[in-house]
Amino acid sequence: MPKEPVRMEDRVSDDASVQVLTKALSDCVDTCYSRVDAQRAACKFGSQGICCRICHMGPCRITAKAPRGICGADADTIVARNFLREVVGGAAAHSDHGRHLVLRLKKVARGHGNGYTIKDRPALLRAARAYHIEIGDRSDNEIALELADRFLAEFTAQEETLQTLTLAPEKRQGMWKNLEVMPKGIDRMIVESMHRTHMGVDHDYRNIIMQAFRTALADGWGGSRIASMVSDILFGTPAPVRSQSNLGVLQKDTINILVHGHEPELSEMLAVAVQDPEIVAAAKKAGAKGITLAGICCTANEILMRHGIPVAGNFLQQELAIITGAVEVMITDVQCCMPSLPEVARAYHSKIISTSDIAKTVGAIHHAFDENDALASAKSIIRVAIDNYRNRDESKVAIPGATQPLVAGFSVETIKYMLGGRFRASFRPLNDAIMQGRIRGVAGIVGCNNPKTKLDDYINTLTRELIANNVLVLKTGCAAIASAKQGRLTPEAALEQAGDGLREVCEAVGIPPVLHMGSCVDNSRILEAATEIVCEGGLGDDISQVPAVGVAPEWMSEKAVAIGCYFVASGVDVILGHPFHIRGSENVTRLLNEECGELFGGSFHVCADPLAAAEKIFALLDQAREQLGINKKQERKLYDMKDRRELDV
Repeated sequence: MPKEPVRMEDRVSDDASVQVLTKALSDCVDTCYSRVDAQRAACKFGSQGICCRICHMGPCRITAKAPRGICGADADTIVARNFLREVVGGAAAHSDHGRHLVLRLKKVARGHGNGYTIKDRPALLRAARAYHIEIGDRSDNEIALELADRFLAEFTAQEETLQTLTLAPEKRQGMWKNLEVMPKGIDRMIVESMHRTHMGVDHDYRNIIMQAFRTALADGWGGSRIASMVSDILFGTPAPVRSQSNLGVLQKDTINILVHGHEPELSEMLAVAVQDPEIVAAAKKAGAKGITLAGICCTANEILMRHGIPVAGNFLQQELAIITGAVEVMITDVQCCMPSLPEVARAYHSKIISTSDIAKTVGAIHHAFDENDALASAKSIIRVAIDNYRNRDESKVAIPGATQPLVAGFSVETIKYMLGGRFRASFRPLNDAIMQGRIRGVAGIVGCNNPKTKLDDYINTLTRELIANNVLVLKTGCAAIASAKQGRLTPEAALEQAGDGLREVCEAVGIPPVLHMGSCVDNSRILEAATEIVCEGGLGDDISQVPAVGVAPEWMSEKAVAIGCYFVASGVDVILGHPFHIRGSENVTRLLNEECGELFGGSFHVCADPLAAAEKIFALLDQAREQLGINKKQERKLYDMKDRRELDV
């Protein structure tokens, strides 16, 4: 009996994506949604983590009849090694991003910026003080050069532990030291992890998993944290900015250029180049009213929070954006760029341009970004789009009308400013609101989308439940874009959807109930916010005591595995919308989902249903509140002098 076709409304959540996915069907264009069907059932050995292809005596698969591989490795060893290699892949991706930015900062400091400058002096000084670098009457370039060298040392250190770890609460640092998981240099951790997982090296699953946490910490408190700090120095610390989201940001009468990937250096220059009078004139000469620059995935978040450039969509909308028929050029760099894009573009006039020498795509035009003449390089790429505008086939153009307004750019510095003003910038009002019960707790929702589940559905359902129950939500990456498309990144959303306590706080401060904190590399900002809460006082002396959880609802990448590990190692419980590939080992599963709670104060929890996830989050937050002795709402009271005398302070 033929299988019934899946309804588009069951694959994606928003009307714009439904329209374009329907168009893809009529245009006979293959997408990730049709390819996931073609894959049929996933390999059970792979999904359980019990397939080993590390050496060529195999591949080996663990079964009841063959409980060990040819070398003698059992399910525990194989699952743990595969898991560690996933962490390595994710940590390498985000940390290499950070390294590129540090090298850029060093060039700027040496006077070879080639169009890049230190845009945010306060961000430079904050980072310098964190690294105990002397400021005095030194020039910005002198300070930046020493800072860049300190950052580079975090990658290359062989014996010293990462200095960035000192940004965590002292109690957490002590815990890491006692557990012997304080990482040394980022590069050393990644190389050592690959060595440990080579055939015939580390076979103790606990030892392997602890190395996974060590490597993840090198990313979360090292490479990723450094990436955010340097981005702020070079491109500016994010501050609230208004913009628009979803595929409707594309325009029928403009040249549409999409930037997709993760590294902000090119996108920053594109944001400048599209406003150049020479480029604007060339666009009008080509018959367009102008140029629309928009973003996909995490590059979208980078240029959104610093320039207000609109967001066309998140990870699973990258193919759909091309299918609108209105995109002249999609520019890709690294991470999350599907190799299918040139094949999809072939059905339309669109061109895919790859710009990174480490990320070439078959069928794309490779136009290496020239960092030595960045602005000219950006202009030359834009001119490809201008020239391609005349090839647009209007009969194939169908842009959905759906857009939603948003407010993005809530860095930790911005949150402190909004809570306390310029002279009393502080997390004190947030801590007070949590202690008084107006805010139940904080949830950081992060991660990608996955075509095995309905696009954005889990994210949006969970977010709705959390804010309705007075949980402040912090978001990054594609999860943040999901909320943007739902209209939840505006202050007005608090008035309409938040619980009474959260609404009161949001209305007083003027913030949305869901705070956009950046791209996926900016997950370190969420840990920075948690540290600020601890340092402010009143909610314990460690991150594990704060009523806070992390969630990866629709995750798909190795980066998400690394992110989850550094959150758990930092003391944060993490909810997963679907499990890791570890179910083939009861011991590894128990270690990650149960025993980590005793080791780190946080562990993983798998909840396939968003409503069940919400209930689990409420239970975790209430448990933390109970342990702090604040699990009851405190009413406001106007104190007279008698009350004040009785206060024991």
